Amino acid sequence: MKKIITTPNAPAPIGPYNQAIMIGETLYISGQTPMDPVTGELVSGDIKSETRRCMENLKAILEAADLSFEHVVKTSIFVKDMHQFSEINEAYGAYFNAATAPARETVEVANLPMFVNVEISMIAVK
Repeated sequence: MKKIITTPNAPAPIGPYNQAIMIGETLYISGQTPMDPVTGELVSGDIKSETRRCMENLKAILEAADLSFEHVVKTSIFVKDMHQFSEINEAYGAYFNAATAPARETVEVANLPMFVNVEISMIAVK
């Protein structure tokens, strides 16, 4: 059975989708942008700050499902500029234990919602 996961500690969806869906023991988290859930404003300035905001939004959704980054098995990172890979990787990597980090792909794209520089989605398993 499909269970909708939602929290006010992450940005509300900007379209016809949910923050996350739990199916059995698996949580599918929609892509998170660097939007501050309190102010509704996009974090901008440098890619590390933007990536950290994405990760904090993902953390809030994981916590709403009683999970943590240790439960994440797969992430997808979409970026506008692959030249920023090392800075994104540094900010992202701070949330995981290197030995147990999830599988991942990082893809450069032409544009993202609201023309942000980074968007990250996750799959986690209890």
